[in-house]
Amino acid sequence: TWYRNPFSTDEHDNWNPEMEELMPNYTYDHIHVRSQNPMATAQWYEKMFGAKIIESTQPDGSPRIDLDINGLTVFILKVAEDAPAPGGDTEASLSLDHFGLRVDNMDKAFAELTEKGAEFTMEPRTIRPGVTIAFVLAPENVRIELLQRD
Repeated sequence: TWYRNPFSTDEHDNWNPEMEELMPNYTYDHIHVRSQNPMATAQWYEKMFGAKIIESTQPDGSPRIDLDINGLTVFILKVAEDAPAPGGDTEASLSLDHFGLRVDNMDKAFAELTEKGAEFTMEPRTIRPGVTIAFVLAPENVRIELLQRD
């Protein structure tokens, strides 16, 4: 049985008109990060990536902090001070491993983030022709992949 692949950019890839109505359309909405100090975490993203900090109030009256990183929405949820942190720079665990940000100039991004004090767990390296990656460690051990595709 053929169906429309929601992740394909080719409108004719795996397409069957009878299945079109049955397959939901999945699109990106947000990433949700947990932090012991949401404002400090938000300020890190603002400093490193130019994120816009959006402060609001939850329906229960508690503060809410969201980020806009060039259209990428990140919600930051406060957790208790004694909440356990996930793996970190290289430890594998059952969770979201990382999220990726595309850059148009890896050398420039690496130099700028290094100057701002970012901790790289992997410096830029070409993993295959035309693809260079690096990893930055964000607050609360969130791993962010920087990716340049030529």
